[in-house]
Amino acid sequence: MGKTVDGISDELAGFLRAQPMFFVATAPLALDGHVNVSPKGLDSFAVLDEHSVAYLDLTGSGIETTAHLRENGRITIMFCAFEGRPKIVRLQGRGEVVISDDDRFDDLRRRFPAHDGVRSVIRVDVDRVSTSCGFAVPLMQYQGERSELSDWSARKGAEGLEEYRRTRNARSVDGLAGWPL
Repeated sequence: MGKTVDGISDELAGFLRAQPMFFVATAPLALDGHVNVSPKGLDSFAVLDEHSVAYLDLTGSGIETTAHLRENGRITIMFCAFEGRPKIVRLQGRGEVVISDDDRFDDLRRRFPAHDGVRSVIRVDVDRVSTSCGFAVPLMQYQGERSELSDWSARKGAEGLEEYRRTRNARSVDGLAGWPL
């Protein structure tokens, strides 16, 4: 039922773009470190080409993905069809954190809708694309996006967000360096 494909075809890219939510998984090198899985939404994912993708990293309570990517670069992005035909897609590869002073940032940032609180763009070189059935994934109805993160970011403002990142995103739960890069 599961299979590995050569890259992100146009058909597969359409499936990925149609999903309102995806999950990002990373882990530190330490055997006693914590594996992190984060749900993402808000139209924050883009297919760059057949072997690379990106997503917006919005300021939040954790910095695990950034810390893990800084340490080892390993990342998996998973999509599930919660409506329609069952399907799971996993994109595995090497990720990097692209921040606003990187020459590539503006070009990457333009691929997404405007959002308050953008911390960085996570860019992934995908070296493995796999699909599986998703028969055990429940059917669920999409009701819309939540506004809480955007509202919170707008209330904080640019200076408040930078202070939050400096004080609350400095280290991962395992003590790895987070923000600033």
